[in-house]
Amino acid sequence: MIGLAALERWWRCSVVLRPSAGARASCCCVPIADRHGVRHVRASRGKYKPASPHLCSEPRIVTKIAKASLLPNGRVPWDEWVGDYALVRDEIAAIFPADFRNFNARLDIPGGFARPVPARDRRWETDTGRANFKVPQALNASFDEGNDPDILRLITLRSNDQFNTTVYGYDDRLRGIHGSRMIVMMNRKDRERLGIEKDGTARLTTAVDDGINRSMGGFQVIDYDLPSGTIAAYYPECNALIPLWHYSQESKTPAAKSVPVRIAVERQR
Repeated sequence: MIGLAALERWWRCSVVLRPSAGARASCCCVPIADRHGVRHVRASRGKYKPASPHLCSEPRIVTKIAKASLLPNGRVPWDEWVGDYALVRDEIAAIFPADFRNFNARLDIPGGFARPVPARDRRWETDTGRANFKVPQALNASFDEGNDPDILRLITLRSNDQFNTTVYGYDDRLRGIHGSRMIVMMNRKDRERLGIEKDGTARLTTAVDDGINRSMGGFQVIDYDLPSGTIAAYYPECNALIPLWHYSQESKTPAAKSVPVRIAVERQR
């Protein structure tokens, strides 16, 4: 089980990251979705040297944590994997042959190779053979009932020049935001109702009484087309506002799309 769990984590890391300083040069791969929703995987080779010999990639960080906290396991060759991501892809191909057969050999196919998506072909791999829908247990996907109009629902999101926690720049062309990531996007009517000036500076505080103060300041407030009662800011900058116990019931993923917060003025423009 350790080996499979490790590979699942490594798949998320190895498909996008360059080797860290000191690792043997090895191409990585990047998943890209086209306009039809088909995910293609293609090779990506870095051009730049690491900024520091002490700079670690996510796989190397995971390796160090694993070696410091887990007993040695011959089925999980951490050092070999972090030294050559191609070995990780070989393991992925062995475990998921339908999606990743001949993984390394297919990386240089022009445009990449497509991962099969059964639903795209109207194939529903469910017990009924049909598309299944789940009914949510509640309309509010958080610990707050949504009765206080001064408590807003924080959505954390990524910029278009970001992949997971890897931030490549400060130009979010998708939303027209440039030069900073310490931004909170607000519905204009909410901003005016709460007495916050456009381009003013605000502090966000998680609206929960569990004995832990989760608060972050220094956010520039801008108007954005969001539903009333909703604000948005960037991930991972806002991770400190999310309680560790606030996560999806099934996946255990942090519930970063629905965090009840209060907003307060720090400095007006």
